[in-house]
Amino acid sequence: MKSIILAGGSGSRLWPLSRAEYPKQLLKFDDKGSLLQKTFKRLCTYSKPSDIVTVTNIKHYSNIKLQLNNIDKSNIVIGEPLGKNTAPAIAATLEYFKQNSKEDDVVLIVPADHLVNDVEGFNRTVAEGKILAEQGYIVTFGIKPNYPETGYGYIKTEKELSTGYKVEKFVEKPNFDTAKKYVESGAYYWNGGIFMGKMSTLLAEFQKYTPEIFSILNQLDFSNNNQIDYSVYEKMPSISVDYAIMEKSDKIALVELQSDWNDLGSWQSIYNVKTKDENGNVLTGKVVVDNVKNSLIYSQKEIVAVSGLEDVILVETEDAIMACKLDESQNVKHLYEKLKAKDSDTTKLHKTVFRPWGYYTCMNSGEGYLTKTICVMPKQKLSIQSHNHRSEHWVVLEGTALVLKDGKEYNVYQGDSIEIPVGCKHSLQNPYENELKIIEVQKGDYLSEDDIIRYEDCYGRV
Repeated sequence: MKSIILAGGSGSRLWPLSRAEYPKQLLKFDDKGSLLQKTFKRLCTYSKPSDIVTVTNIKHYSNIKLQLNNIDKSNIVIGEPLGKNTAPAIAATLEYFKQNSKEDDVVLIVPADHLVNDVEGFNRTVAEGKILAEQGYIVTFGIKPNYPETGYGYIKTEKELSTGYKVEKFVEKPNFDTAKKYVESGAYYWNGGIFMGKMSTLLAEFQKYTPEIFSILNQLDFSNNNQIDYSVYEKMPSISVDYAIMEKSDKIALVELQSDWNDLGSWQSIYNVKTKDENGNVLTGKVVVDNVKNSLIYSQKEIVAVSGLEDVILVETEDAIMACKLDESQNVKHLYEKLKAKDSDTTKLHKTVFRPWGYYTCMNSGEGYLTKTICVMPKQKLSIQSHNHRSEHWVVLEGTALVLKDGKEYNVYQGDSIEIPVGCKHSLQNPYENELKIIEVQKGDYLSEDDIIRYEDCYGRV
């Protein structure tokens, strides 16, 4: 069996912890790994790591690859040059499988950011779904609703099949009264966005119902790398797989998910799945409370002291604080959109950003300058690159830096500094045994992460 992990995400619903360039699937809510890492480990039960393909926007590629390499370096990540929703992402990945395998395998397709703790129950569902998939069905995993949720789409079933049901129809997110009727009928399931089918079945349905996608697939070429050509992908329509295939095909079956499931779509859902203290609180980080009940308080860096509140969410990060009522946490996305409209950096990146070679933290910025601390892990190096709009001044705080500068090598020791002019080809490297920490001062009229021209990169980002 092969597997596809859909790892998009805008970073809006769990702001300020999630960001546009650090979405929900990369977050860790316990010591067992991020949601992405847990999903990958779960899929390793059915697929070899090299048969699990994660498809994501190219801007998330480095973070996704870094997290998955910590589990198994044979994983495959496909980078989309622009977001086109789930149907083109799935179709492109099926084309990757087609070009790299002659087997007509069953393919399991899952979102990267769902929480499943009952892995055995999930495994039983996959086994039942595979039986129907091998009979030529596209099998969706339905979640039996236990309350009238208005935030999910629903699936109505009809006749029974060997290990599931034939699907009658998909329905949009209902109002409360309609959702209540769905739950009472017993014939409706929540649409969890998990499904499976044989490669030949899936591709045939793409050809039948979305020829505007299928006709472009043979223009994709994965022979040299796992990146999708922009000039090809921009021709794809932006459409979800539900609209493209699932709501049109007569080959859709459903198996009932036999495990727990949560899409963690709000801070309240995080509160619901976490262990509470004797006052019903979920407290993380440097938090001090007095007479606080039924609340989630999260501190990433500073001390957060709270008194006399109930039913609230309070989240502190290095550069933002968010507070709301527990039962109104869905509205955090509205705050995110307002900040995005103001072009706030807090919607884009955290102050500390992790990269395959280490991490950097933005310390201060102003008109024409930006100051960072950079940590390069032992035996790691940044790409050979240049900048069109900025110069850089590096001061070594700890360790020894090997600096490549216009073809020459320089060792820069603790307390010493080096200047990198605009347009200079350069690389910061740490071939030594200890961490390298530097201060970087950028100067220029345009200071952005997209002002990077890469010439060589050991992490495949050229």
